[in-house]
Amino acid sequence: MSLTGLATVTAVAIGLMFGAGLFTFAYGRGGSYLTNDPKACANCHVMQEQFDGWTHSSHHAVATCNDCHTPHDFAGKWFTKALNGWNHSFAFTTGRFEEPIRMGRRNRAITESACRSCHSELTRSIDYAGQTGASEPLSCLKCHWNAGHLH
Repeated sequence: MSLTGLATVTAVAIGLMFGAGLFTFAYGRGGSYLTNDPKACANCHVMQEQFDGWTHSSHHAVATCNDCHTPHDFAGKWFTKALNGWNHSFAFTTGRFEEPIRMGRRNRAITESACRSCHSELTRSIDYAGQTGASEPLSCLKCHWNAGHLH
């Protein structure tokens, strides 16, 4: 194949990938994930239960999904949204996800950090009281797994 032919094939392949990506982004309502609107999280049917639970929870009036599930710094938030967007789109495209959906270790740590940030006065006193030589720090999510969205 000539150099010109190879360039043409490469350009067509790149164009097809770009077009497929653009179509997938539009079809999956990708733009909605660039907002703080919790309805974006319910774009996927597996998140509808969590969204419905959040609308009836104590956190509904004070926090959105991003407040609890992304870091509070600019770079961390957008990196997490991009990473989770990639992971979620891959999982749903390939069908490789658990139902009910569960948080992974990284996202659980982010949520734990958000609890501790918003409820710092309380968690500081609990952490101080909990300095009894326990092998693991206290986890907000262990007892309050139902706080952000009812299950």
